[in-house]
Amino acid sequence: MDFSLSPELLALRERTRRFIGEQIVPLERDARQTSHGPSEELRRELIERGRAAGLLTPHASREMGGLGLSHVEKALVFEESGYSTLGPTAMNIHAPDEGNIHLMEAVATPAQQQRWLRPQVEGHTRSCFAMTEPAPGAGADPSMLATTAVRDGSDFVINGTKWFITGAEGASYAIVMARMEDGSATMFLTDMDRSGIHIVRQMDAMDRCFTGGHAVVEFRDLRVPAGDVLGEVGKGFRYAQVRLAPARLTHCMRWLGQARRAHDIATDYARRRTAFGKPLGEHEGVGFMLGDNAMDIHQSRLVIWHTAWVLDQGERGTHESSMAKVICSEAIWRVVDRSMQILGGLGITDDTIVARLFRDIRPFRIYDGPSEVHRWSIARRVLRGAEAVSQPR
Repeated sequence: MDFSLSPELLALRERTRRFIGEQIVPLERDARQTSHGPSEELRRELIERGRAAGLLTPHASREMGGLGLSHVEKALVFEESGYSTLGPTAMNIHAPDEGNIHLMEAVATPAQQQRWLRPQVEGHTRSCFAMTEPAPGAGADPSMLATTAVRDGSDFVINGTKWFITGAEGASYAIVMARMEDGSATMFLTDMDRSGIHIVRQMDAMDRCFTGGHAVVEFRDLRVPAGDVLGEVGKGFRYAQVRLAPARLTHCMRWLGQARRAHDIATDYARRRTAFGKPLGEHEGVGFMLGDNAMDIHQSRLVIWHTAWVLDQGERGTHESSMAKVICSEAIWRVVDRSMQILGGLGITDDTIVARLFRDIRPFRIYDGPSEVHRWSIARRVLRGAEAVSQPR
């Protein structure tokens, strides 16, 4: 693995850093932010700023209008976007759209891409990914999928309830995972304004960084034409892996940027604030926390870059992305928690953005599989002797 960065990539990172710092950070206190994410009006303004800067949807292929970034290149750019809570939205690389764009480019037919993907890459539409269900349906265990799809002539009829569907409110289309009569799973594409789709309610969650928030969605006799199947019937679980490994990693990239933001704020405060005759940072209790932050950020970046490199070699990266997800979600959480502690009373107020980051980042240890499920999965591979962490060739 080569850690050198090309002049072009360094220039792109610097351009992204300037864009986020100069144009997006000042909007973080905009009143158009809601408890369920940025309003559609604010999202559109952010998107236009990203478009004007030439940084919109950079992970999409050049054929689709993106920059065609590799996974390693995404690691640098996505970290910079995450320095602001609004950065991923401005660059059209927020969840779940970023993962859906990746999946649609890999699996969708040309007609499906023209209908649903291209407007999304251009920033005109949003999407959602409907897989998670309330108990006893699918959560961390996708095999418990309860939503059903039954063939009826040239259509499929879908019934079931999904919840915690990020971005469902205001989404133009959905990718819906449903169980077939033979027990396999299939992904379906559907416009969100179709009869049979009902957004029951918005869920009030700790975080508020995702446009459209999180919703409970019911599918009642939703008819989907056979031509709107994503990929092949019965291969839904396989396609989920195409999406989930890279999506876990891009979560790590974006939230690493937020951890760096919290650390920078805490470091600046530790330099300026004095107690007991000297700056806070010169007291070992605070200095050690800053040192631990630096190590957690460095470790997270290294594990992200390695996993990105594995994916760029054409490997599935399942084992590596699981480890990265646990390592990064827990390290990033520690960074933000320490930063809040360094700030003292200031840290628990909204006078800085650290309290907001604290609320947004804590759920990351649950999203895309709780740490405990990943540890269990990693351990199973270790016991099988199949961990096979990719090595340089």
